[in-house]
Amino acid sequence: MSDVPAGIGPRGLGYRSAASKWGWFVALGIIMILGGIFALGDVVAFTLISVIFIGAMLLVGGICQIIHAFMTRQWSAFLFNLLAGCLYVVGGFLIMQEPIRGSLVLTLFLLAALLIGGVMRIVISLQHRELPGWWMVLLSGIISVVLAVMLYATLPWSGLWVLGMLIGIELLVQGFTWLRFGFAMRHMMHMGA
Repeated sequence: MSDVPAGIGPRGLGYRSAASKWGWFVALGIIMILGGIFALGDVVAFTLISVIFIGAMLLVGGICQIIHAFMTRQWSAFLFNLLAGCLYVVGGFLIMQEPIRGSLVLTLFLLAALLIGGVMRIVISLQHRELPGWWMVLLSGIISVVLAVMLYATLPWSGLWVLGMLIGIELLVQGFTWLRFGFAMRHMMHMGA
């Protein structure tokens, strides 16, 4: 007699229960794919919608932080907490009022992250050429730097489409991933795994 309870196997606790709901994974995948297609259909509109959403989240977060600051007034970081909340509120409000400029600022942050991350990977790869696969790290660093330069060269126009395109691609990738995962669960369930 086995000491392992029914439904627990090499794939983890509750696998059979999750596998029986494979259709929900497929539905999530389809919804995300449709969202990605919608986003890529009009990347400018989706960029502006995303920027307004980010601004709204900053505004809500800032209001919550201000309330938190007053609720914990005795704390030594009261002033810092209050100022940070006010900064979030002002930033969120400004981004919502000027979503085009907000998208430009967010694109500049993305550009800086790509550039810094790419340069760091290039330096790390060159310092560790003795390791197998060092050239893949070098290649990924070069690609990041090239993308940063391309985004910079197309400013301010890249600010209008880059966020919408990235979100659309992310939705498509996640959608196809969940779709494949759901069908794999269905197949494994029917195989008696």
